[in-house]
Amino acid sequence: MGRTKTTRNAELSRRNILASATGEFSSKGFDGARVEVIAKIAGVNINLVYHYFGNKEALFIAVMEEAYLTIRTRQSDMTLRDRDPVDAMTELVRATFRLFSENQHIIGLLSSENMHRACHVRRSEQIKSLYNPLVDFISDTLKRGEKAGVFRSGVDPVELFISISAESYFYLSNQHTLSFILHFDLTSRSSLAAREAHVIDVILSFLRYRGPN
Repeated sequence: MGRTKTTRNAELSRRNILASATGEFSSKGFDGARVEVIAKIAGVNINLVYHYFGNKEALFIAVMEEAYLTIRTRQSDMTLRDRDPVDAMTELVRATFRLFSENQHIIGLLSSENMHRACHVRRSEQIKSLYNPLVDFISDTLKRGEKAGVFRSGVDPVELFISISAESYFYLSNQHTLSFILHFDLTSRSSLAAREAHVIDVILSFLRYRGPN
């Protein structure tokens, strides 16, 4: 019983550290975040952080692995494989937008890691293969859509994935500056709903486009 409780407490401490680190790295980036602050927010001794994660870099990699697992889980492609191709692609686009909209800390993490040219995530074997199933899903859905006559031919699945991500990510990563320069609140619930519908329309219209007659 004592060992079980100790295990539970250790896992709780580890989860608290990860949650605190996620907030710090997201808001301050890898360079700005401090391990002592993470430990204080988590309510643990700083030595415990190093005990569980080794060093700041390893802690950041663990945070990034959690972020990418959240992304992959929310994209829901494994549950969409048997859906009608138009429905499947629509739901993937919608899920991608809502993923970033509802988990905006991930935007901060990705921005920080891109400034470091992905040097930390390159060290993660877990992240390395996470996206293979998604690219396969997009490729298969495009082929099924083309065969059914509802999608254009020759769409590259990797290029499409980048476009889906970009249409959602840019809006959300720049929503505050865009709101200021465009004199329009892009953070409101109605604005987010309108953007989600727009992104779906852009991607699906591209997939359905047949070219000039």
